[in-house]
Amino acid sequence: MSSSAVEAEAPDLVCQLDNVQGMVDALSAVRWKRHQLFIQYEYKAQGRPKFGVSLGLFVDCLNTFSVPGHSGAIEIQYPGPDMQLLLKSIDSSDACIYAEIRTRIPETISWDYDFEPAGSTPLSFTCKSAALKEAIDDVEWPGSSIQITLQPSPPSVNFMGEGHGYLQIDFMYYVNTDLLTAFHCDRLVSHRYRYKFLRATTANLPSSVTKDNRGSKLTIGRGGMLKVQHLVSVARSTNTHPYINSAGYHQPSRIAYIEFFVKPEADNDDS
Repeated sequence: MSSSAVEAEAPDLVCQLDNVQGMVDALSAVRWKRHQLFIQYEYKAQGRPKFGVSLGLFVDCLNTFSVPGHSGAIEIQYPGPDMQLLLKSIDSSDACIYAEIRTRIPETISWDYDFEPAGSTPLSFTCKSAALKEAIDDVEWPGSSIQITLQPSPPSVNFMGEGHGYLQIDFMYYVNTDLLTAFHCDRLVSHRYRYKFLRATTANLPSSVTKDNRGSKLTIGRGGMLKVQHLVSVARSTNTHPYINSAGYHQPSRIAYIEFFVKPEADNDDS
């Protein structure tokens, strides 16, 4: 095969995003996943090839495309001629920012965080992201654990931290539905989690995410496994013109789902 033919070969992945700050926010909180992130997405690879990049380097690189007060649009391609991840700005005809990030073969890490429902009725609640972060910050006791309790009557969520004393925060479902927006629980359940791991689920949430306050959902699965989900908007803000594709359709809202899994302390069972 000639070198010109290799250079002309289409990349496996081409995707475009009209609000790079949204991706920065999602990645800054550690993990993001799949649905409706991009205004355009083309995937031509056979199978599901994997590659790794430094998360810190990737976030720093994306920040160079983000200008305060302006929602920058970018295109991401993989692989480049030397298996790089390629990024370029696409929202200006006068100037273009271009970046390359060297990729590496990701390490294979065993995944032992299988999440299964705890029963036929989900044990979950949804609350404002800012309220969740504030509650977890407030119940801190150095080196301690935090007990999370859900009870159906009265429907409520309880966070309790213990040290030389104890601090308890209650989210009452019917008292303040603006705070606790959804609640599903058919039996009393209570588990303890190490504070440093629980705090990690909210510690890196950017201020723009807590300000947007779309909501965070916490679900307790089989064995007390806790799943924490945050919603982060990666669409352009409402004060800019919505993206309309070549067919004339308005692009739907795009949300990144940031997920964390926290194991309970081993000596704890359902109450």
